[in-house]
Amino acid sequence: MRTGNMRVAEVSIEAIHHNVRRISEVTSGGQIIVVVKACGYGHGAVIAAEAAMSGGATMIATADLEEALQLRDAGVTAPLLCWLHGPRVDFAPAISASIEVGVSRLSHLEALAAAAKELGTTATLQFKVDTGLSRNGAAKEEWETLFARGAELEREGLVRVRGIFSHLANAGEEADHAQGEVFDEAVRMLREAGSEPEMIHLAASAATFSRPKLHYNTVRVGLAAYGLSPFVEKTSAQLGLVPAMTLRSEIVALRGVPAGTGVSYGFNHVCEVATTLALVPIGYADGMPRALNGNGAWVTIAGEPRPIVGRIGMDQFIVDVGPLAGRVELGEPVVLFGDPERGYPAIEVWSRLMRTINYEILVGIGPRVIRQAAE
Repeated sequence: MRTGNMRVAEVSIEAIHHNVRRISEVTSGGQIIVVVKACGYGHGAVIAAEAAMSGGATMIATADLEEALQLRDAGVTAPLLCWLHGPRVDFAPAISASIEVGVSRLSHLEALAAAAKELGTTATLQFKVDTGLSRNGAAKEEWETLFARGAELEREGLVRVRGIFSHLANAGEEADHAQGEVFDEAVRMLREAGSEPEMIHLAASAATFSRPKLHYNTVRVGLAAYGLSPFVEKTSAQLGLVPAMTLRSEIVALRGVPAGTGVSYGFNHVCEVATTLALVPIGYADGMPRALNGNGAWVTIAGEPRPIVGRIGMDQFIVDVGPLAGRVELGEPVVLFGDPERGYPAIEVWSRLMRTINYEILVGIGPRVIRQAAE
């Protein structure tokens, strides 16, 4: 680093290892696919992928092919799966890089087989089916044709059908199990067509911890691998998970001010008493929502919670350090969120105040924030 680490997302490798082991316990040792799409849920895709695999994951997954290719370019050699493709996608780079392709339409299956034939090799695929989410995935009326063609291409040596998967809508226990029944039908049809899937996966993080009947032989997890809870009513600790990310910054300016001092744009905060204000160099360009202002958000400085005051700027925000004056100095660490079991603010403090989910906060962490692996 040439300018110092003013903005750091510290990612605990041991926490990811712990979380993968915990998922293995919950699934009785089944196969685990860890999803590292969207920059590894904000943690850094390479850091997350390598930590997940060294922690016992079976495979790494991304949403699109470009994300998977970036992992290969960075030296990640783990088995990779990607499944969200545009109509003009070129599958040749995926085949050349030994990336498995999620196929949800006949045109993509044909394109994959054509690319494999051109390269003189066999492409590996997993069929993605829609079981009720009404999003990405082959519709039920397409399954028979899609699976039959897949089996035919397998016999020709152009593709290998390694798996089948779908995604739950998380619309409640009854709806989840109804999707499971639809998925069972898809698996049966795939086998009847002549393909035997090695990986069968429907459960993501939420179902991994709440729907044991839907584990099959593989689960595909994102959020849980990073130690966060997919449930509003349950914490990470209650699930036996450890948050992997600690978002840190530091104090870059300290200013003593009298009572009546306005703070930041618009003076929507005015100091009621004389106090000390600390400037922290993270703002909404870095994924710190501007709307946190005035909502009761806080950070940890010197082991104590201190409130964020005044409007959050693009590059910086202000903390009233009050009674810490004289005990803190420039360079003092500031923790924006991390593991609440260590006394840090939970990321859910932000997501609750923003009326959103912890996923959105994580993936919104901006590119100026350095992702740094830590034990």
